[in-house]
Amino acid sequence: MAKTTLNIKADVEVKKRAQRTARELGMPLSTVINAYLKQFIRTKEVHFSVEGKLKPEVKKHLDRLHEEALTGKNISHVFDSYEKAVRYLNS
Repeated sequence: MAKTTLNIKADVEVKKRAQRTARELGMPLSTVINAYLKQFIRTKEVHFSVEGKLKPEVKKHLDRLHEEALTGKNISHVFDSYEKAVRYLNS
């Protein structure tokens, strides 16, 4: 498989800690990043975790949005054409 170089900007300490963690698991950091990229391609999903606690108002807002998503509130359906989407927005 052909290889390429991917240049990203990362906090110096984050890079060092990530390299150390990957090394502790017995693999180079590039293997970890490649695995994440393949997962991203496969699932078309991005997952983040937050260190520490969210501000109460942010948590409340995210909880409300999560509940709305679970119940289908304020979620539009998928459109198969631009015209249908515009008709929906204008209705």
